Formats: sequence, C-alpha cells, structure tokens
Amino acid sequence: MASEGHIPMCLKVLFFLIGFVLVTLVLTPDLLCHGIAGKRFFPTTLAIEDPAVSDEFTILISRIKEPAEGEEPPTVETELSGEYTKRVTPNLALSIGSEFRRLKPAGGETQKGFGNLEVGAKYEFFNNAVHETILSFGVEAELGGTGSKKARAESFSTISPAFFFGKGLGDLPEGMKYLKPLAITGLVGLNFPSRGKDVTLRDEEIEINRHPITLSWGGTIQYSLQYLQSFVKDVGLPFPLSRMIAIVEVPLETCLNRGCGGEITGSLNPGLLWFGKSVQVGLEAVIPINSRSGKKAGVLGLVHFFLDDIFPRSLGRPIFR
Repeated sequence: MASEGHIPMCLKVLFFLIGFVLVTLVLTPDLLCHGIAGKRFFPTTLAIEDPAVSDEFTILISRIKEPAEGEEPPTVETELSGEYTKRVTPNLALSIGSEFRRLKPAGGETQKGFGNLEVGAKYEFFNNAVHETILSFGVEAELGGTGSKKARAESFSTISPAFFFGKGLGDLPEGMKYLKPLAITGLVGLNFPSRGKDVTLRDEEIEINRHPITLSWGGTIQYSLQYLQSFVKDVGLPFPLSRMIAIVEVPLETCLNRGCGGEITGSLNPGLLWFGKSVQVGLEAVIPINSRSGKKAGVLGLVHFFLDDIFPRSLGRPIFR
C-alpha cells in the first residue's frame, strides 16, 4: 500500500491522460465543441454542472480529506467517477454515471467500492447569441442501495432538481473590452432524500441518523484567453496557452432542516482549463471554506470528451433531430 506522501495511482492515471491528450491534440486546434452561445464557449466545469447539453463523456478524479463527523474519524477520500450524457433531442439530454471510491480513515482500514448509480436529465430552454446566455433545467436521481456500503453509498435515494445558467460578458461596451472574456455560470438546486431518517439499535441504545433536505448552490467565474485572442485583441499567446481558461468555482451546500441549523459547507476551487477540438482537461485545488468542510486542501482533475465532435454522424448526434 502506498504511503500518504505518495501520489495515488488514479492521480497518476489522470496526469498521464492529460499529458497524452495535450500531446496528441497539438496539431488539431480547431474549435468544434458544445456549449456555444454566440461567440461564447461555456466549458465543462469540474465542481458545478455547466448549463449546456451535449453528447459527452466525463472522467473526474478527486482527492480530499474529509473532517471527522460524529464517531467517524478524518478520512482521505480518493474518487474516480465517470458520466455519459446522450442527447435525445438537440435541447434534451439524459445522463448516467457512478464513481469508485477509496476511503482511508485515520487509524483505520482502507475501504474501496462503487458509489450509487446516478441518472439525470437536462433541458436547455434558452440560448441567446447576442447576450451570450444559456439557461437550462435538470433533475438528477441518486439511486440508493445500488452502491457498496464500504464506499459509504447511501441506502436511500436522493432526487435533485436544479436550475443552471451561463452568461458571457461579451456584450459589455468597448471601453470595458478586456472584461469581455469573462463569463459566469452557476446553479441553484434542492436535494430531497427519499427517507427522512434511519433508526438503528446499537449496544442497546437507539441511534437516529437524520437525512435533511439540502440546497446546492454556487457559481464559477471564468476568463477565456481564446475569447481574448479571437474577439478582443490578439495579444500573441501561442498554442496551447491560447486555449486556456482561468477559472474559480465555488460549490456550496446549505442544510435546510432536520436539526442541521442552516449549516453551509463548500469549497473555493481555483484552477485552469484547456480545451481543444474534441477534448477538454482541467485541474483545480479544492480549498474548504470552513472547518465543517475540511481542514486541508484537496485536488480535482477532469478529462472530458466531446462526443458530438468526435462522432458527429453517429454517437454524437441527437436521437431525434
């Protein structure tokens, strides 16, 4: 077993994939990707769902240290997740995904296993080219009992409807032209557990574990060097720097009921994205916003494939056009 100071195998795989993708795509810099509103490309973000719909496959790798909670000790969680999204129509997409988790509690035995299966749907109902705006609505369901208890997969299901938005600042006046590459995206959603509590008997004592309704919310701020070069001023950035986006994500969650007192948890995630013709990669730090969210920074990485550009006449086409 690797020591805590060593890089986990899944992170080594991520770094290899990022390096491989960058090398193999150096000669194919054409932009043919999803998430377009006018001149604006909205990339796939790592911690907050983006507002666009497309045919895509996403791999996420994360490593964070969770704080102690109740009788649970601090735990280092390494997670490898995958999600496949398929458009039914040009504006409606369905998704399915899951993750593999490695949990190493302080002073305890390492546990491994798959999380629950997650299915979802998203509908993009507004796309304005002039104001670089995308609006969409979606719902996701985590299917309780489909994952491993060793990986802390919940036995109950959770239904999560959400509203997503994206707005580019390309419609700013010319006097503010260097702010035009900025864009914001975000979401507001609720998470409804299928069961409000679990009651168990341990050592002749009744334990009640409550499952509150929570509010997921947050946003991203992005600065696109590709937008700067193409639509504001060519500042001479070479490839691949000309395809980078500086980003800060702020994913947050507020506990709403069942004794949690409106507690807020979340993180501040600064990072960089790079996108090419058919692939996007990204890397972010995960900085907890308070002690309830954790005490040490983690890392989050992404490799994302635009199937609508890789297979435009087969897997990348909507089922109904």
